[in-house]
Amino acid sequence: MNLTWSALAAFLLAGQPAQNAKPKVDFAREVRPILANHCYACHGPDDKARKAKLRLDEFAGATGERDQGVRAFHAGHPETSEAIKRIEDSEPTSVMPPPKFGKKPTAAEVEILKRWIREGAEYTRHWAYRPLARVNPPAVNDPAWSVNPIDRFLLASMTPQNLKHGPRADRYALLRRVSLDLTGLPPTPEEADAFARDTRPDAYSRAVDAILAKPAYGERWASVWLDLARYGDSVGYTHDPPRSIWRWRDWLIQALNANKPYDQFTIEMLAGDLLPGATTEQIIASGFHRNTTTNTEGGANSEEYHFAAVADRVNTTMQVWMGSTFLCAQCHSHKYDPFSHKEYYQIFAIFNSTADFNSEEPSLIVPRAGMETEFGARKKELDAAKAQLEAETKKADAQQASWEKALDAKKLPAEFAKALAVAADKRTKPQNDMIANHHRATVAEWVRAEALVKKLTPEFDRVSTSTMIMKEIPSRETFVALRGEFRSRGEKVQPGVPAELPVKAENALNRLGFAKWLIHADNPLTPRVAANRLWQEIFGVGIVETSEEFGSQGNPPSHPELLDWLAGEYIRLGWDTKKLLKLIVTSEAYCQSSEASPEATAQDPDNRYLSRGPRIRLSAEAVRDQALAVSGLLSSRMYGPPAQPFQPANGLAAAFGQSTDWETGKGEESHRRAVYTRWRRNLPYPSMLNFDVPERAVCSVRRIRTNTPLQALVTLNDPVYFEAAQGLGRRIAASSGTTEEKIERGFRWVLIRPPSQEEKNRLVRLHAEVQKRLAADPERAKTLATQPIGPLPAGANPAEAAAWTLVGNTLLNLDETLMKR
Repeated sequence: MNLTWSALAAFLLAGQPAQNAKPKVDFAREVRPILANHCYACHGPDDKARKAKLRLDEFAGATGERDQGVRAFHAGHPETSEAIKRIEDSEPTSVMPPPKFGKKPTAAEVEILKRWIREGAEYTRHWAYRPLARVNPPAVNDPAWSVNPIDRFLLASMTPQNLKHGPRADRYALLRRVSLDLTGLPPTPEEADAFARDTRPDAYSRAVDAILAKPAYGERWASVWLDLARYGDSVGYTHDPPRSIWRWRDWLIQALNANKPYDQFTIEMLAGDLLPGATTEQIIASGFHRNTTTNTEGGANSEEYHFAAVADRVNTTMQVWMGSTFLCAQCHSHKYDPFSHKEYYQIFAIFNSTADFNSEEPSLIVPRAGMETEFGARKKELDAAKAQLEAETKKADAQQASWEKALDAKKLPAEFAKALAVAADKRTKPQNDMIANHHRATVAEWVRAEALVKKLTPEFDRVSTSTMIMKEIPSRETFVALRGEFRSRGEKVQPGVPAELPVKAENALNRLGFAKWLIHADNPLTPRVAANRLWQEIFGVGIVETSEEFGSQGNPPSHPELLDWLAGEYIRLGWDTKKLLKLIVTSEAYCQSSEASPEATAQDPDNRYLSRGPRIRLSAEAVRDQALAVSGLLSSRMYGPPAQPFQPANGLAAAFGQSTDWETGKGEESHRRAVYTRWRRNLPYPSMLNFDVPERAVCSVRRIRTNTPLQALVTLNDPVYFEAAQGLGRRIAASSGTTEEKIERGFRWVLIRPPSQEEKNRLVRLHAEVQKRLAADPERAKTLATQPIGPLPAGANPAEAAAWTLVGNTLLNLDETLMKR
């Protein structure tokens, strides 16, 4: 075969894209967001809001021929596409979107639309509703970054951005980071030193396993679920009285520590009470949806607030498991996503048949966490005593008539004699009760039986509690609520699921069937949303940043292939959350140093490509728990009624209700982990609220981190944090060695890593200067050293103790202390 050089070149290049050719426009990633933001409100899924009978969220409606041959999008021909003409029109009466809409596509967005039309105006399904893609990690030319599949996905995305991965974090920073991420508590310096010395190839893997096994793991991750569950220790609304549902919170911590598979975890929270032969623990788990608010005020319309509670269950379920703002369809068909008004009430019907009706009932007496054996023994004893008392009561009451005849009315109190003079069948209930109780108290066997019940009751109460549960009743009728108004009934509906999602319900659509539908292997949203949430907690932002919204109004995933791989891996691992977390935190991306060059920071300021390790502020709970832990004050006691740590008294009261102030818990009660803090919806714990904990009146999927002066004022001056500084100061002072050695030890308790010489020098100078100044002001020194923690140890010098307090306060307020790096 005889080819010229030019012919050979033409042959080799045939069919290959030009070097500078732009990739084809991705409808889901580039076009749909433009249409959703600017067009769907009037030309989207909501048929009642649709204008000009034009639907732009479907190919047929958008590209089909209309009057006089007009097409909104004329495939291949942007110049004859009516939508483009109207967007570029300058006349207020004809331009689209109309001026009153308030925003219009940018020139760049219009160019994307034109390119897309030129390429054929192809529509594809929204990425979140597509089946999980079977993706393989890409090949990368970096052996050190090829072991964990996560790194291969990330490295492949860094390269086109001219980004390079960073070096590994030092061992002290890495162990502190992963400990805080997985348990919400820092490691000890001893644990960090042991890890730093461990030269085994799997040293980090072993360290992660040890951290995941700590009971603190469940307490840390429970905080995430308390936000999702809109958990509160009060009822809500204006009155906001207390509520007893903390046993569900304890179940949650136990389930997380036991690493209950996410599919079973889901089923038990949504429908544990409906499982065949449901255990007490599974019934407790159903309390997830009893965290809805109820209105106990006189005159409240129970039907209205029941409707609100069921709607909240629908909205919460769809947001937590499906990442969907389904609540938009409560009043009308969703304007941006393919969920109809009717479909909303089909899911509403699933949650509408429960026994609670704007009430704190039904509830169940259950064992406190960890006290199951004692509960069984005490219950058996108390039940037997109550049965004996009931029998003795019947015997005594049978003898009452004879006893009455023998009484001398002249020797009785006037009120008693008056009641006794009334015929037995004519007496009022109070009169009957007074006479019966008086008679029973004269019967020795009854008195002994009653005394035993009184003795055993508090012993049983110590190991038991009442908790709110779900309970199914015969199906209530459900109707479409027109405009979301509970009184305005539309058509009657039966339980159902959205048609757009690629999985059909295989079971009867009660809560149990619906839970199984959610975790069905063909449902792509549940594993995507769950994997994204874990990623968000570890890296500070999800692969889908809008973790609460996977629909058209949300942000597309930064790494779609990685998200699908993680979701698929979650299922392959048997929904094992700890294994997936370990996979994430053992990636090289996670283990990188958080330091970055100015160039890398400018190229990727939000670190979306993960070319450096995560560096973000700790959560509200971790800020508090860390301060208590390093000060030696943190209580390790788990479970039980909510704790009441110090909070400022404000002298306020809920409308028609109790004071919003509380009495600070004694001893370790005020030093328990943040997850146990009493959460009153009308007045959430103030210092944690300043660090972005949501109020929990509704489900919250993502905490938006803020940075305000109030946060610094809390960690510097709030009595909880100042007490921690005092505790840390006393702990440092009580340790052995020179001032410099003590400072190094205190530094390491807080930051884990050894301090530099300059850091030690600065703290030594601080201690000396403050001590000298306070020696001249003994009253101020005493105040700084003792309020609120309490009197100094015998023989302690107030000025020295106060100086160590301020050293502790400084350490607890370092930027590095409040961050994971």
